[in-house]
Amino acid sequence: MTAKYLPTKPTYWEQQAHQCLVRGDYAQAANFYEEAIEEEPDIKSYYWHLGLILLLQGQEAEAQTTWLVGMAEGEPEQVDLWTAELIQVLQTEAERRGNVSDYSMAWAIRQHIREISPADINNLLHLIGLSILLETYTGEDLTALGVFNMLKLEPPSEVDFELLMQVLKSVLDYDSLHPSSLELTEACLPHVRNPLVFIEIVVAASAEIAHSALIPALAVRFAELARSLDDKNLGILQQLATYYQNAQQYDLGIKVAKLRYSVSEELADKVFSNHQIMRGLMSAGGYWEDVASVIERHKSLLDLLIVQQSTSIPPVTVQNLFLTSFFLPYFQDDPKNNRQTQNQVSQLCQVNVQTYAKEQAEKYRQRQSFRKSSGSVTKPLKIGYLSNCLRRHSVGWLARWLFQYHDRDKFQIYGYFIGNKKTQDSLQEWYVSQVCKAYKGSISGLEIAEQIVEDEIDILIELDSITVDITCEAMALKPAPIQASWLGWDASGLPAVDYFIADPYVLPESAQDYYTEKIWRLPQTYIAVDGFEVGTPTLRRDHLDIPSDAVVYISAQKSYKRHPHTARLQLKIIAGVPNSYFLIKGSADEESIKNFFFQLAEEEGVAADRLRFLPEVGLEVVHRANLGIADVVLDTYPYNGATTTLETLWMCIPLVTRVGEQFAARNSYTMMINAGITEGIAWTDEEYIEWGIRLGKDTVLRQQISWKLRQSRQTAPLWNAKQFTREMEKAYEQMWQRYLGSHD
Repeated sequence: MTAKYLPTKPTYWEQQAHQCLVRGDYAQAANFYEEAIEEEPDIKSYYWHLGLILLLQGQEAEAQTTWLVGMAEGEPEQVDLWTAELIQVLQTEAERRGNVSDYSMAWAIRQHIREISPADINNLLHLIGLSILLETYTGEDLTALGVFNMLKLEPPSEVDFELLMQVLKSVLDYDSLHPSSLELTEACLPHVRNPLVFIEIVVAASAEIAHSALIPALAVRFAELARSLDDKNLGILQQLATYYQNAQQYDLGIKVAKLRYSVSEELADKVFSNHQIMRGLMSAGGYWEDVASVIERHKSLLDLLIVQQSTSIPPVTVQNLFLTSFFLPYFQDDPKNNRQTQNQVSQLCQVNVQTYAKEQAEKYRQRQSFRKSSGSVTKPLKIGYLSNCLRRHSVGWLARWLFQYHDRDKFQIYGYFIGNKKTQDSLQEWYVSQVCKAYKGSISGLEIAEQIVEDEIDILIELDSITVDITCEAMALKPAPIQASWLGWDASGLPAVDYFIADPYVLPESAQDYYTEKIWRLPQTYIAVDGFEVGTPTLRRDHLDIPSDAVVYISAQKSYKRHPHTARLQLKIIAGVPNSYFLIKGSADEESIKNFFFQLAEEEGVAADRLRFLPEVGLEVVHRANLGIADVVLDTYPYNGATTTLETLWMCIPLVTRVGEQFAARNSYTMMINAGITEGIAWTDEEYIEWGIRLGKDTVLRQQISWKLRQSRQTAPLWNAKQFTREMEKAYEQMWQRYLGSHD
């Protein structure tokens, strides 16, 4: 007898059974199929569906028996065909279950498909996707299910590319750090039919790994896989250059940045590529001669960009451009020219943001105009803080006192945490606990701006300036009626920012001439802390082969700040103080920074064995404790320390600083004044050397300064965070009253 196969048109029994199945009446559905088999035993589809119904009722053994009965007495070719039909029936129901979010049943059905056809790669991929939705996935599942072997064996034509990409994205979103995630990414390469889809998924995952998980070396490996499909893709090269540099593989980071520059055709892309070259050279720390030519080229490129005044720059490129004036104050204390360039670049970027997000920007303008005209007064004021740094970061350590002392009766505090870190960060968790509403995780400035508007924030304070493109993009849309910059670098120059919070000392009186923001000067200091936690030191003089009676100087700064002119002044101080040693600490390429200082030391007549290079330490409390090894701290110029200066003063160690004109060159000055200390403040290079030598030779003076600093903890504005918070809050209230009284 010839067997009958799946009919082209559903029979009466199938129609009735399907209706029962959809509404979950499995018993009645089974009855219909049993009747159908009794009437037409040769139609095999009835067996497949009846077995499915029994499976759905948890009767797995009965289901398998039913399928075996349907297969009985068939020839091998027939059995193969019937098996394919059965799999199709199961797949259809698995897909239906997935579409109605019944993932557990979909997973169970696909497990049976796997038993019937263990080499079905697409079914295995579905199982991985379902296990992620069920949150039962572990990185080991890919190996246990044989996915890697199947991807190696199956020709690309047999693999559902869209499904493969969906699963890859799900795996990377769920747990990109597991070793199997990188292995899956690599295994996908032979099956890629649309490189752009693969690249977008992998580059996004690499960014998350680099910036949220803070593992740039792993991010490099993912980005290199994307690069293998398009070695001139500007987005990939941009990410790779940053990852290599953050992973302290500086030579590779510089090489990739130079490659990006060479393949960039648009002026805006060349500007950012050149910025990345500078970033690599300055991160390494010993390439100041190379940097000199790159910075001159950069100034020329920025001038061309400003003259061009394009209003159609792509969003991603605009975000990059926000950062491109970052290094100017590290080279020269020339605030008038530096800020003019920065202001013009920021203005250009804002125009472009408000062009590509035109509807959003206009909606915000209208909404704020309505709020103001309605005369509604918010009580309490809603203050929003926007930052990437409210965590274990120098900004995070300093801003916490403001959050702690805020008057919650007068102010509602909102936190917008950019790129919320996936690492264990107790300080980040503390910040989240301090706000009435925390918005975290987004890496889109447009999304963050929308949230700020929905929350009806009155005053928005950003703490990143041009160090974070997402912050700039959000601020450029003007999501809050009053916007101000505080603490995290210098003012951004964005026209949408109303105020830059400073104090009487950190900016000279003439500074308003070159700031687009209104400078709001707090009465004493723009920052105050109640102190710092200090751990157990790990440095000893005898471990560093330094005599106990030696004079120890230290400079603990990033390589960006080690301007060769100031480094030379520091070595002149060492040369002028017998039995002195210089400790140099900070992230940099070890070989290049040593060569940099050894060459200067030789030129200044300082023996190389008087220099010590210290590695970074993992914990801030240890870093602070280790400062105690020093007799004198030598500050950098034209870019001073900030957090490091506060830590030095808290540890009661004398400091020598060179004061300039720009914000970055006056941080240590305002902090020393607000700690009640003038000894060590130098207004010229000569004074810097004189103070350095005098403090090294005069033990009594050092002791007096240390004592004054210890006493200042009880009296000085720098160590009175509660008073500082009241002054900030008063400023907020005055800003709001000024806003309500204005008629613009």
